[in-house]
Amino acid sequence: MRIVIGEDSALFREGLARLLADAGHEVVEKAHDAPSLLRAVERTEPELAIIDIRMPPDRTDDGARAARQIRTTRPRCGIMLLSQHIETRHSVELVTDGGFGYLLKDRVLDVDDFLDAIRRIGAGGSALDPEVVRRLVGGQRSDRLLAPLTERERDVLALMAEGLTNIGIARRLWLTDRTVEAHVSSIMNKLGLPTSEEGHRRVLAVLAYLNQPGTTTPAP
Repeated sequence: MRIVIGEDSALFREGLARLLADAGHEVVEKAHDAPSLLRAVERTEPELAIIDIRMPPDRTDDGARAARQIRTTRPRCGIMLLSQHIETRHSVELVTDGGFGYLLKDRVLDVDDFLDAIRRIGAGGSALDPEVVRRLVGGQRSDRLLAPLTERERDVLALMAEGLTNIGIARRLWLTDRTVEAHVSSIMNKLGLPTSEEGHRRVLAVLAYLNQPGTTTPAP
């Protein structure tokens, strides 16, 4: 994939570029702030932009705002947001269109999982950080919503919300593909979700269920 990186830390930026290049991707440009990131995306037309949420000039949510602009002007460009701390509002808002991921920076150290997330986003899928999903699944309200599920079904649901395919879930939980299919079918039936939904639309169905009125997520 052709990738643009938006990251103000030179050390992290160069390390990420090296990791991606070693995995066979082409890093076409690297930007240190939001304005230069937007110019780089416009100039190089990448397939994916990897963006730090907090970038110069303001170091607040400049990266997330740039991501929204990229999504508007180049909807086919995948977006991966990275952050030092969980900021759920950006992940839930931007995930709706697919081709989106949000991970804590520490996840980059899990190289295989990170590269798998990159592949899913490039294919139009989703990749949400497990900690973001835990916030969505956790809490008294979610406990009531998910009461019909077994413990194993909750494990599968969390991985569904992260954006993993059935095959990915099977590998993560050391289950057979057929067992995962049975769990997914049971989950969707128990929660009243469309059983025919696959891929990114399945992620949206799960997130919509977890964020229905009355479900709250902690502020970042």
